[in-house]
Amino acid sequence: MTVSTLTESRGEVFSITENTTVHETARAVAVCNDQGKVIGVVSQSDISDKVVAENKCPDWVRASEIMSTRLIAVSPQKTLEECLDLLEQYGIYHLLVVAENGAYQGMISIQDLLKIIALQSKARADSLEDYIVGRR
Repeated sequence: MTVSTLTESRGEVFSITENTTVHETARAVAVCNDQGKVIGVVSQSDISDKVVAENKCPDWVRASEIMSTRLIAVSPQKTLEECLDLLEQYGIYHLLVVAENGAYQGMISIQDLLKIIALQSKARADSLEDYIVGRR
């Protein structure tokens, strides 16, 4: 299974501009410049560590002030196992999905990947159980 299998099932791709206030940012989201190029990511930990913990007003803080700029991106052709390896290697929870032409296609989380892996493992276990007890 590849990243594109996961991202193509989503209806919308969310991103914000770097001038969007933190108040308008509700979840982990990509920050794009005026040309649509991803320049950062704002996560829940960015908001809690850089706004809430410092008692700043979310209406006054721009995404560009708190966004993470160390970006790890994958192509839609990457396998889910490769994505898990990257998440572990860099100690992050989200990966940007960017096409070869640089177009932002979405974001996947470790939670997305673990759900799919768990479902695949359950299906495999059910199949083995059916074989063992002769339901096949």
